[in-house]
Amino acid sequence: MALYKNSGYLSQSTASAFDVVQTPGANTDNSGIYRCEGCAHEVASNKGNPLPPQNHHQHSNRSAIRWRLVVATQGR
Repeated sequence: MALYKNSGYLSQSTASAFDVVQTPGANTDNSGIYRCEGCAHEVASNKGNPLPPQNHHQHSNRSAIRWRLVVATQGR
């Protein structure tokens, strides 16, 4: 789970970007922290860069690796 110390640096959002579940290697539409739906592993990815591939990590229960945006950054 992503951690933070000062809640003043974060704002809650209901943006649909947080509802999208992406496959390994997909290009990200938003810069931020992505969480694996199967095992809770987290990675950071910049907009336009691919998410880690299928062989980045493996699940002991053989569930599919799927990434969800959990913290988005806001550029200016």
